[in-house]
Amino acid sequence: MDIEWSGWAVASAEIIALVVIGTGLLQIGFYIVQLGFAGLSLAQRPPVVRSSQLWQRYAEQAPPIAVLAPAFNEEVTIVESVNSLLALHYPDFEVIVINDGSKDGTLARLLGHFGLERVDRYHDLTVQHQPIRGLYASPRLPRLLVVDKENGGKSDALNAGINVARSPLFCSIDADSLLESDALIRAVRPFVEEPEKMVAVGGTIRLANGSHIAAGRVTSVRLPTNFLALVQIMEYLRAFLMARLALSRMQVLTVISGAFGLFRRRLALEVGGYSHGTVGEDMELVVKLHRHMRDLKQEYRIEFIPEPVCWTEAPEDLTILGRQRSRWQRGALETFAKHRDMLFNPRYGRIGFIGFGQVMIVDVMGPVVEVVGYALVPLLWAVGLLAVEYLLAFLAITFTFGIFVSVATLILEEFELRRFPRASDLIILTAVAIVENFGYRQLSNLWRIWGMFQFFRKKQGWGTMTRKGFTSAEPSPPART
Repeated sequence: MDIEWSGWAVASAEIIALVVIGTGLLQIGFYIVQLGFAGLSLAQRPPVVRSSQLWQRYAEQAPPIAVLAPAFNEEVTIVESVNSLLALHYPDFEVIVINDGSKDGTLARLLGHFGLERVDRYHDLTVQHQPIRGLYASPRLPRLLVVDKENGGKSDALNAGINVARSPLFCSIDADSLLESDALIRAVRPFVEEPEKMVAVGGTIRLANGSHIAAGRVTSVRLPTNFLALVQIMEYLRAFLMARLALSRMQVLTVISGAFGLFRRRLALEVGGYSHGTVGEDMELVVKLHRHMRDLKQEYRIEFIPEPVCWTEAPEDLTILGRQRSRWQRGALETFAKHRDMLFNPRYGRIGFIGFGQVMIVDVMGPVVEVVGYALVPLLWAVGLLAVEYLLAFLAITFTFGIFVSVATLILEEFELRRFPRASDLIILTAVAIVENFGYRQLSNLWRIWGMFQFFRKKQGWGTMTRKGFTSAEPSPPART
């Protein structure tokens, strides 16, 4: 009996180890493919041109854009944020600030500072949202419109903005983020070059923690001193410069960040705008657009381009960061569950096989399998139920390949974009790419497991996400371009 029990235990341990190692190999294999596609895409892109040259090429053809900025309790920073948006360099745009039932003085600050008065303006009622209480504008600032509505959440506020907007394209951003002045003219390029096919375009999100901010602009790129902010810089580099660039090249991109995305308004209306009852509204809209275009059997493109940049603030507190990551996980699972019939469905082509396959491996299976590996593989080896080869394979997949992917992404950044002004920055980030595998990565997976638990409990809402806000640091030399 003891022999039978021992044999069963060893066999079970080997099966667990093989599942963990196999899933890890699938993830690593996909990451290596992504690195290859990202490197190819960057190598084949033309040199980054100056804003003045972009203006000469595209200004006359660039379609109007409505910049939608939902705001909730942004009294302290709203004026600076709106001034920054009004200063964007683009030939024809309007800024629509949607006050989503703020409980502080956000609306009063907007009306008082910009001298806005209540106006009547026809708007669509195509997509659903909470009632609009008033529209405010001023002849002195024809580009600015403020929408005051009852509270309904970010997706609800964006839907109100889509209904009110008149431009053929809309740009969704976070009110507390900072767009580089030429971000719109860079992001609109694919719409000008392929107007019949282009559905949506995403740009790069970068972290402003530690950088010098003046008049709503990042004037000097500096690394933060906070470790959590540093490790998030590496995460954002992997997410945007590697993953999204590669997925865009393969035409299987399932996420355009809610902090900065450009969409064709007509198609967003056709799919019902942003969905309610989800915290992953940005991903869900992109998936709905994929489904819609595939169902119509029309050729289309959804792209990510790295040059247009939006700066945001990363959480520097473990509690706030944990809430954010569990919310992201919950949003991905909500979208996957809602559109699960697209997985491996020939009707949806590559988006069903590669796009949703990647979501299943990385977001659905990944956190569970990795946490099981951390908990059981070393334990099973320690009690003699697992051969040392399994332990070494697990450690190699977990740490060696994780470091390799991060360092390779840094190399791509330095060769192609060069956004970090000092060589010492690259040395620090390389060290972070190594250190993050010993503690932070495991904690991040636990946050994702908590997000899965929230998903199964059907938790709604964002939770409290306090930020420090952008503050100016001491002046420093300008960043290398």
